[in-house]
Amino acid sequence: MAQYRVPATPETCRWGMFDAAYKPVITIKSGETVVLECVSGGPETLPPPELGLTVPPALLAIHASSLPRAGGHIITGPVAVEGAEPGDMLEVRIDKIELGNDWGFCGFRPLAGTLPEDFPERFITHPTVDREKKTCRMPYGLELDLHPFFGVMGVAPPPVYGTISTVQPREHGGNLDNKELTEGSILFLPVHAPGALFSAGDGHGVQGDGEVCINALEICLTGTFTLILHKKTGSEPLLAYPRAETPTHYISMGLNADLDLAMKQALRQMIAFICTRSNLSKQEAYQLCSLAVDFRVTQTVNGEQGVHGMLKKGLLFP
Repeated sequence: MAQYRVPATPETCRWGMFDAAYKPVITIKSGETVVLECVSGGPETLPPPELGLTVPPALLAIHASSLPRAGGHIITGPVAVEGAEPGDMLEVRIDKIELGNDWGFCGFRPLAGTLPEDFPERFITHPTVDREKKTCRMPYGLELDLHPFFGVMGVAPPPVYGTISTVQPREHGGNLDNKELTEGSILFLPVHAPGALFSAGDGHGVQGDGEVCINALEICLTGTFTLILHKKTGSEPLLAYPRAETPTHYISMGLNADLDLAMKQALRQMIAFICTRSNLSKQEAYQLCSLAVDFRVTQTVNGEQGVHGMLKKGLLFP
């Protein structure tokens, strides 16, 4: 199938906003592949000159442009898929993730993060990245293995929402910050607008569950995505909420300002998934979730907090 490439430019990127009214930067057919170059960070996150780190020209060009900024993340897209209509489902295969620069940043600011009452100051560091070894080195010497993924992957939100922030993840996906969605994983998203309008950004080099200080290792990434459209066959949408699949697990997701309610949503989504793929009753699926599904805190810093449930493949079905 055909493969297309979209560079990160002021014409192909948006800063902090999703909207179903945005025109696609490219339109592809179901099953085709698109490479999205993605950059991260505002001028305030750039490393000081004394560190001697090189800033990607694409990021500097976006900083110098008149691109409207609403905070949040620089995302590349949207990419339209021919024939996509509300009620369909978009399968996003994450084929490849490439590191885009030799450093990242991680920090926090007043009134943000999980403990703003304990950390009212600004703090940022710029760990260096060894792309060949796929590691980063913290300023205090610790070396961490990298597991890159895109914090933001989403389609257009429902048109009635108008323009919304990229900060809060919602039913269209967006700022999921799920560290399981690395190379080789699949994200399933409900389609809300013609063309689906897929975008990605917010590259993360490595992140722990929770993303507690508000940042992961924020870094420029290039992603290769194969987009596959699944058409609804009845009156009901194929999918109501994002779900995912890794080589080893099926993943449900819950998002809510209340972490308890996010947990309930992730659990309900997993019960429904198990029931649609097996002959288990709702009661049996609920019981199995207590015995064999791991529910993890995805992130606690985006307003809409996240929980994801992980069901090991091969337990009930391949």
